[in-house]
Amino acid sequence: MRLLIAALVGTGLTCLAAGNCLAEGNVDAGREKAQTCTGCHAVEGYFNVYPSYRVPKLGGQNAAYVESALKQYRDGGRKHPTMHANAWNLSDADIADIAAYFSSVSQ
Repeated sequence: MRLLIAALVGTGLTCLAAGNCLAEGNVDAGREKAQTCTGCHAVEGYFNVYPSYRVPKLGGQNAAYVESALKQYRDGGRKHPTMHANAWNLSDADIADIAAYFSSVSQ
């Protein structure tokens, strides 16, 4: 049993490091679904007014990271009202597509 757990943990860590353990999305579908996202996340040097913070650019970001973050915003694990409002109704497939799109474009 310990060997099985160690193997599963090792595989999971390798998978996360490689960024390919989550379902691969469709880049073209993601481009369409990410239209709202690019309104903030594709603007050079964009700052949110309140609370004041720099909005991160997502172009070139690791797909696994984007997918994980969107699921956390959707499910309430990450607390950000604007991001939750944009992610609450996204399916896992939508999120995978958006993540694939952002990982495919350069910053």
